Amino acid sequence: MASSTLHFFFYLSLLLPSTLTTATRDTCATAAPDGSDDLSIIPVNARCSPFAANPTSTSVMDTVLHMASADSRRLTYLSSLVADRPNRTSVPIASANQLLHTGNYVVRARLGTPPQLMFMVLDTSNDAVWLPCTGCSGCSTAANAAYFNPNSSSTYSTVSCSTAQCMQARGLTCPSSTTPSVCSFNQSYGGGSSFSASLVQDTLTLASDVISNFTFGCINSASGNSLPPQGLMGLGRGPTSLISQTTSLYSGVFSYCLPSFRSFYFSGSLKLGPMGQPRSIRYTPLLRSAHRPSLYYVNLTGVSVGPTQIPVDPTYLTFDSNSGAGTIIDSGTVITRFVQPVYEAIRDEFRKQVRGPFSSLGAFDTCFAADSDNLAPKVTLHMTSLDLKLPVENTLIHSSAGTLACLSMAGIPLNANAALNVIANLQQQNLRILFDVPNSRLGIATEACN
Repeated sequence: MASSTLHFFFYLSLLLPSTLTTATRDTCATAAPDGSDDLSIIPVNARCSPFAANPTSTSVMDTVLHMASADSRRLTYLSSLVADRPNRTSVPIASANQLLHTGNYVVRARLGTPPQLMFMVLDTSNDAVWLPCTGCSGCSTAANAAYFNPNSSSTYSTVSCSTAQCMQARGLTCPSSTTPSVCSFNQSYGGGSSFSASLVQDTLTLASDVISNFTFGCINSASGNSLPPQGLMGLGRGPTSLISQTTSLYSGVFSYCLPSFRSFYFSGSLKLGPMGQPRSIRYTPLLRSAHRPSLYYVNLTGVSVGPTQIPVDPTYLTFDSNSGAGTIIDSGTVITRFVQPVYEAIRDEFRKQVRGPFSSLGAFDTCFAADSDNLAPKVTLHMTSLDLKLPVENTLIHSSAGTLACLSMAGIPLNANAALNVIANLQQQNLRILFDVPNSRLGIATEACN
């Protein structure tokens, strides 16, 4: 029986010394020294990522600013999930809003028989599992685009229109004839684009674990703007995500540890299954919204800046299952966002404790001379049964020259849902974040992910 726990390692090497690149195994290789697949998880801007044209050309600050520039669209996507009431039984090919994803981390996964190497974005707030397939008309023509070739797999199969799974789909284009046909969809995509896809099944291989009849969307054609070049591997709680489809193998448990952007050699891990998870870890309840059951909510009760707990109207933090208001933990947003009154209270107290003057840079509105960063207070997120005191490196981001430091949090943009706070990946770095879905709890432990 295959192991029920997988360790996925990802690396980011921004300035590799030549002695290491020539004398040691290539960290970007898809196979470990023993010949097994290492299934590395890679930051999308890393040296090992096929989606980064030149990962050494920008500073850490520039990289974060570039990634954070997509946060506004990400937050609009998350707010649309809260604002709308989707069909809980929707299939992997979802509506326009549900398809939007931000590729901060990609995983090497293998589909088909023999296995085909695919790069797929990991997303905790998405249930979709999909890939552009070969022959897709209008899909990305970039050299790094990931295409799955159904004709090269002996275990590939389509899902019939006659199945219950197909009948649950939106955008269904199955003919009314009694002849069995492929479950097909026409869907809109953000910005006036659209695509057509088929619901299919094939073998998914994760290290030594072989998952038969894994269901995903196979995109066949697109119009308008090109689809992103990566596939998508959703880790949400919906019925079609990786976690839900592998419950019998991984028991609905997974965790990850994201490394700091400041390290030249990034290494972190994603673990699937209850085995190998940390024993010493603190838990807070994992909440579920009836309005959007796939998102991972926690009960944020307050925020402290240094020794001062900021005064906040509880209504800005209170979890509301029916409306979807509250706080989620998300892998696809770069910097933590609070509703505007909460962020302004955090920012104002932070400024009181740090010497100014202050300036703005990109998404950051509280930047100051780095020689004052020793005065920067720690920010603590208070959750039910758990106080998460963020290290300074999870609170500040520095310029490449080291002369400027910025508070790496922001308010929710005006065009996004004003009732949703998001704990983002920059604030999760060097922490083991464990999602125990069956027991409705989220665990957090300090871990040196570098």
